[in-house]
Amino acid sequence: MTEGLSDKNIEKLLSTLDTEKLAPKTKDRNVRTYDFKKALRFSQDQTRTLTRIHENFARLLTSYFSIQLRAFVQISVSAVEQISYEEFIQNVQQKSILGVFEAAPLQGSMAMEFSPNVANVMFDRLLGGQGKVLLKSSDLTEIEVSIIERVFIKALENFQEVWASVIELSPELKEIEINPQFLTISPPNETVILVSLHTKIGDVEGIINICLPHVVLEQVLPKLSARHWLANQKKEIENHELEALEKKLQSTKLEIKAILGRSKIDIGDFLKLKEGDVIRLNESYDSSVTVLVDGKQKFFAQPGVSKGRLAIQVTDVFAEGDVFDDN
Repeated sequence: MTEGLSDKNIEKLLSTLDTEKLAPKTKDRNVRTYDFKKALRFSQDQTRTLTRIHENFARLLTSYFSIQLRAFVQISVSAVEQISYEEFIQNVQQKSILGVFEAAPLQGSMAMEFSPNVANVMFDRLLGGQGKVLLKSSDLTEIEVSIIERVFIKALENFQEVWASVIELSPELKEIEINPQFLTISPPNETVILVSLHTKIGDVEGIINICLPHVVLEQVLPKLSARHWLANQKKEIENHELEALEKKLQSTKLEIKAILGRSKIDIGDFLKLKEGDVIRLNESYDSSVTVLVDGKQKFFAQPGVSKGRLAIQVTDVFAEGDVFDDN
């Protein structure tokens, strides 16, 4: 015979039931700590627009560095985030090279950082080396300062081009700095946009960072909405661009083939062919010749001779949907 529940056991069971009711099981959720001291000054829409702008900037830099460094270069946007200026300074790598610039009519200064790997492989390539990373312990020489200034100036020309859809800027390099502690372009607690560009030059990888303080971009924030940015994209090709494109196309080489006809033949008969043998084609003598341009049928023509050389005369243009016998 089983024993009855004691008062102590009953109270224990009831307390367990109460606890389960008060603390139901919940699904795991991703919880992120929010820092109220860190004011988010840019909306998600504005951040997305800044990402698109600097994706274009990364493509232009890729083309420029590939030509100048004579190496395989890949640059892409790895992150666009808003942090405090103090965080940016604390995370600048030692031996990085910073270019401080202004871009009228915007008020204030911005900065572009080349990480040590990126800066040193640039120096090596531009001075005739093979692109090795040689970390320096000394300050920049006058030659290196001159080289990196030209790189920054050209990068700012690309910066101006990608921002043209939002505002016409006139970027100007103000100084080169290698000690971030001397860089005071914004108050420590000011929110800045940090654009990080992952950069690969040959086998060397590094980062190019762009620091854009909120106070500098404040006057163009309304223009950073996706609707405004897309509406201001260039819709028509300028005349000089059209001429350049046409000139480029005119010098493009294409492979052209004129096919008189086709025929099928057994391997045995093919191996027995000798000079003077005749192979019957599947086309009659007065049928049009098929003209292929880069492997695609584009025209019909008639064969003939011009100035003693074999030639064809185009008689019709092949339209999409016309039957083309490829056998």
